[in-house]
Amino acid sequence: MRLVVIGGVAAGLSAAARARRLDPSLEIIVLERGRHVSWAACGLPYFIEGQVRSVEQLTVYTAEYLSRERNIQVRTETEATAISHGRREVALRGGERIRYDKLVIATGASPDQGALEPGERVFTLTTLEETERLGRWLSERRPRTAAVVGAGYIGLEAATALRARGLRVTIFEAAPEVLGREDPELTEWTRKHLERFGVELRLRTRVPEVGGFDLVVLGSGVKPNSGLAMEAGIEIGRTGAIRVTERMETNLTSVYAAGDCAETTHLVTGAPAYIPLGTTANKMGRVAGANAAGRRERFPGVTGTSLVRVCGIAIGLSGLSIAQARRAGFEPVSARIEHADKASYFRGRPCAVELVADRRTRRLLGGAVVGENEVAGRVNTIAAALTARLTVDAFEHLDLAYAPPYSPVWDPLLIAAQQLMKLLD
Repeated sequence: MRLVVIGGVAAGLSAAARARRLDPSLEIIVLERGRHVSWAACGLPYFIEGQVRSVEQLTVYTAEYLSRERNIQVRTETEATAISHGRREVALRGGERIRYDKLVIATGASPDQGALEPGERVFTLTTLEETERLGRWLSERRPRTAAVVGAGYIGLEAATALRARGLRVTIFEAAPEVLGREDPELTEWTRKHLERFGVELRLRTRVPEVGGFDLVVLGSGVKPNSGLAMEAGIEIGRTGAIRVTERMETNLTSVYAAGDCAETTHLVTGAPAYIPLGTTANKMGRVAGANAAGRRERFPGVTGTSLVRVCGIAIGLSGLSIAQARRAGFEPVSARIEHADKASYFRGRPCAVELVADRRTRRLLGGAVVGENEVAGRVNTIAAALTARLTVDAFEHLDLAYAPPYSPVWDPLLIAAQQLMKLLD
């Protein structure tokens, strides 16, 4: 039996690797339109900043390694142009056709760049080649000013990297908030923090003519590459991404989809969601590969957990903000506190926490953590609580670890829960 995977990065190779482990007899072919496979897109801003010495360090596996060690045939610079499910064939640019028994679509996403196109002074942070081009520009041209389009994860990380290189940076965001969170307090805090590092944030503003800046980085988010699937008769969800079941099945038999091209379920709202993150792509890919190999595995969904570094501070988010919760039909209540992240005699630093809950059910709906230390651990705790559908009453009594070098006796999460309980009682 032959499994064909379209896409050779996070979801695609996770699917291929999982299928290979479960069924050594499978013939597996991965089609990747780019020159590289299995590379860490999340590391691209750190290459620009200088913390990663070369883009080769961001490559996890090569096509040669996967063929030699995993018995997975990877064809790079090979673009799928059409899927003919009636004939079980994928058509390639150039005319070749590849037959399949099972198919995994992992076509990823593309920059939502609006009217601007990459050019001599306009860059994206979406491929190794484009990032290398930006790195050369910075080294050879030594620019002084940069515009970053978008205040999402990519935009904020790009601005942080460029500022570390000494550029004067201006972020242009068309929406009224950062990170798509609909949280005015978080947005205002982020604006003030950026200003302290010499980065200007302009909200409700589209980038003007690029001539006013030495370079422009497009970081305004992505859109799913779902066109190939749609043309093949595969259903597209209301988010614009491919609709799948919890087993990553599309509406076509033996055809699966995973990663940034596919929808998932939001575990707090129960509604379809499009949250393109590397962690989600890898998990969806594993499930798609397992089911393509004959297993019956499921991917239940996500809480939308994310973590981003902004000029030395980490912002962790999971679940819903109060505005998002209200729009989803809840009756939300929120509490926001600031407390030291460890004992004062261990030079504790400020840590801000917001928790959101439903007044009717007392169920935790979301949270945000901002600080210098242990932000990942705290937002992961929130994500676990959301997945378990904990009430604030239960969350308040979580048995969290305490040791003076790492945490105060009352963790900021528990203090926030106590404040939220007062509003619910």
